[in-house]
Amino acid sequence: MSPLKKVIETKWLYLFIGLAAMVNFGGLFIPIIGPDGTLYALIAKTMVQTNNYTDLYFHGHDWLDKPHFPFWITALSFKCFGVSTWAYKLPAISFLMMGAWYTYLFAKRLYNEQIALWSVLILLTAQHIVLSNNDVRAEPYLTGLIIAAVYHFYRAHIANNYWQLLAGCIFTACAIMTKGMFALVPIGGAIAGELIITKQWRSLFNLKWLVALILIVMFILPELWCLYQQFDVHPEKVIFGQKGVSGIKFFFWDSQFGRFFNTGPIKGHGDPSFFIHTTLWAFLPWSLLLFAAVFQYIKIAIKNVQNFEWYSISGALLTFLLFSASRFQLPHYLNIVFPFFAILTAQYIFYIRTVKTIRAINITQAIVITLMLVILGTLQYFFKPQIFSLFTALTFIILFLLMVFLPAFVSESANQKVIFITVIASLMVNSYLILSFYPSLMKYQAGSEAAIWINNNNTKKLPIIKLDDDYAVAFEFYINKPTANIDADGKGHLPAGQFLLYAPQNVINSLSQKGWHLKTLSTFQRYWVSRLKPSFLNKATRAKELTITEVVMVN
Repeated sequence: MSPLKKVIETKWLYLFIGLAAMVNFGGLFIPIIGPDGTLYALIAKTMVQTNNYTDLYFHGHDWLDKPHFPFWITALSFKCFGVSTWAYKLPAISFLMMGAWYTYLFAKRLYNEQIALWSVLILLTAQHIVLSNNDVRAEPYLTGLIIAAVYHFYRAHIANNYWQLLAGCIFTACAIMTKGMFALVPIGGAIAGELIITKQWRSLFNLKWLVALILIVMFILPELWCLYQQFDVHPEKVIFGQKGVSGIKFFFWDSQFGRFFNTGPIKGHGDPSFFIHTTLWAFLPWSLLLFAAVFQYIKIAIKNVQNFEWYSISGALLTFLLFSASRFQLPHYLNIVFPFFAILTAQYIFYIRTVKTIRAINITQAIVITLMLVILGTLQYFFKPQIFSLFTALTFIILFLLMVFLPAFVSESANQKVIFITVIASLMVNSYLILSFYPSLMKYQAGSEAAIWINNNNTKKLPIIKLDDDYAVAFEFYINKPTANIDADGKGHLPAGQFLLYAPQNVINSLSQKGWHLKTLSTFQRYWVSRLKPSFLNKATRAKELTITEVVMVN
């Protein structure tokens, strides 16, 4: 390949990385999806409103589930930019982008710049990465922190550099303060796996790892202090239905090992095959290539251990196997090893040399892309999104034309063409989701819609009352005034004079029958948007899945 052609290909790679980053930032202004996202946002909002950054509260009660780090970062964003959708999502997506940068650095040192750029593209176009940057929870933070920690520990190992060790410890501590002790599994698995498999016993038992452990413990002291102050010094508090709950014990054991062994207060039902079929869709459009990459890597590398890197496969597979053995499983747990998946997939594609294998991959990816586009067309046909602009249609058409014609024009490498075609297909799918599907879907999250409506139309600044139910979290986050609660019978702290009430239509009707004087101001269709079912996605059968909520004026 000529140097000029190589430069052109590289520029196109950078362009597509920019487009993939834009798609990941595309959900920045789409309302936060409940219940988890709005719950975390509300906890951070409460931090800012109360100026209390040590205790976690939800609905005025002590909340013990996740550690503090994401809430601290979100609260800082709220403090700087105000409480809003984009201020909640921005830091999380930024941490994911940091993870993409560290994926590039790590892959470049382990392999070369070409594989590094491909790794970034694969990471940023993996389906569940894009979805998680819209439905923001802890995973974008954790994904960035874990690959950053592994990179710095790798540098500390090969250069015996204590500044790199310090950086690795800081990122590890932040990861632990994001999700708990299991954050050590992919980090420790990557480093220890490399040293054990390649029999670097002296390096494995080097004093610097003991120093690292001590530093990590020191750096998580803020988390331990907050938990101790909120829970351990207050045994009278009722947490999970019982008194004497230790926040520190929960942090070190119940929140992690308690879920793993299903002995903690939060339980699940594990399936050993769960993350296999989850990976099939979560790592689309790269999942089949990933499976081939893992199989091929183990098959070849096991015969010549010393000439291969084992960081990626060790960090990914140890975490994958541990999660599969756990009794508590959710799809987004797997995101944290996607940087390793991306590197494994990129190096596999790069080192393919046989025409037969390339042809098989082309056929495989053509089938995967076709299925994705067929599913997208089916979704469009049945869902009939409220929001579908000319800009969305033009974006889709332009990307489709690029997918068909661009790869042959800008690249002579069959391997690179696979990357280009697959990346553009992912951009097509996720541009549609970000520009059309999710904005339309969130119209059915009635809590956020009603709160935004009240913010824009409560010109008299009337007090606001809401029904206290599971759907109220999005309303509480988005409403810009304090609210009070009532139960379904209308009992609660009611203000004197007129006020606005937000509640389901059946509750409104019941209160009207009891003699309340109500005037309907606006109605909203409500659905639990994080639990999509075919009957909801089909516009013809959607009505039976919806409930109606109302904003009424009470005289």
